[in-house]
Amino acid sequence: MVKHKNTLFLLAIGAFGLTLAKNTVDMILGNGYFLEQHEVTTADGYILTMFRIPGSPANPVVKGKNVAFLMHGLLSSSADLVVAGPGKAIAYMLVDAGYDVWLGNARGNTNSRRHIFHDPDARKTNFWDFSWHEIGYFDLPAMIDYTLAYTGRTTLHYVGHSLGTTSFFVMASTRPDYNKKIRSMHALAPVAFMSNLRSPFVRAFAPFVHQLERVTNLLGVNEFLPSNEMMVLGGQRLCEDESPFQEVCANVLFLIAGYNSPQLNRSLIPAILANTPAGASKYELIHYAQGYNSGRFRQYDFGLSVNQARYGSIRPPDYPLRRVTAPVALHYSDNDLLADVSDVRKLYSYLPNSIGLFRVPDPRWTHLDFVYGIDANTFLYERVISLMKRYN
Repeated sequence: MVKHKNTLFLLAIGAFGLTLAKNTVDMILGNGYFLEQHEVTTADGYILTMFRIPGSPANPVVKGKNVAFLMHGLLSSSADLVVAGPGKAIAYMLVDAGYDVWLGNARGNTNSRRHIFHDPDARKTNFWDFSWHEIGYFDLPAMIDYTLAYTGRTTLHYVGHSLGTTSFFVMASTRPDYNKKIRSMHALAPVAFMSNLRSPFVRAFAPFVHQLERVTNLLGVNEFLPSNEMMVLGGQRLCEDESPFQEVCANVLFLIAGYNSPQLNRSLIPAILANTPAGASKYELIHYAQGYNSGRFRQYDFGLSVNQARYGSIRPPDYPLRRVTAPVALHYSDNDLLADVSDVRKLYSYLPNSIGLFRVPDPRWTHLDFVYGIDANTFLYERVISLMKRYN
């Protein structure tokens, strides 16, 4: 059963001296937008935090606005959706376009590290026993239901990046009733099929994924790249403007997701590293590696015996993408090392009600440029908002 909690309503006109963007709240208030914080408890006990931006001094809060729900990527949080600032970040652009904007946070990240029973910081805990399957099956439905109930709407627009697309396809295929609640879905760097990904990081460890799972289980390692104060402080100090290490920080980002130097605003690096990595379960990464190894978009592979008990088959079942009937727009790029063009086209072939395939007009555009790119507003977000208008 889903439990709802509305915790606070906050208003800022930008006069509070919030100069350092430490988290989602600081950034939204510091930029003068209205903010509400909400909590929802999933059917399996995870307590998730959502942020709502219902308007700004230039766009007053009124009832009946169309709702846009935004979902972040792997190792990220709602901060990614506002870090680029007004006129640049997708969340602010949607508010300025007249939408009631809601930012989701998946279980396990810095904003959603609570459970009604389990302690995420305990050495022996079941808190981290989830992959992105559970995010799609439990988290998204809980947050979408809460958002619709609170706003009194029956449908919303969904915008997801990376993991935010994977989890959507899990939800829409395994819980198809949710398709009718989606007015339009916009997949930024969509990740489902992964057999052609070119990320050296994933390709390096994917062949050893089973050994990795056994070793981390023996060592009691549950969380992958957790956020901590030392990393936040280091990111701010080492990567700030005028720092000789700023280019090192930039190249760490490039190593993970591809190189496109002209699209990275170096001044944003401290704020980015103050919020990313935001923490995730190791099983999320392992689940992705399994998809790369198998070439299939399917549920978590627990091994032959557990699969048989859980699924009634020695192999995990494929996600039935033909059941995804919501209107879906796939936004992709040529230089995305994690969402290869051929894999995106394969996904497109499975979707029965696709709005279309939309290429970012920059041949160097990478996976992280979808949220951090200097020209994301003109190359991508303006088109997303234009497409959304068709479904209002």
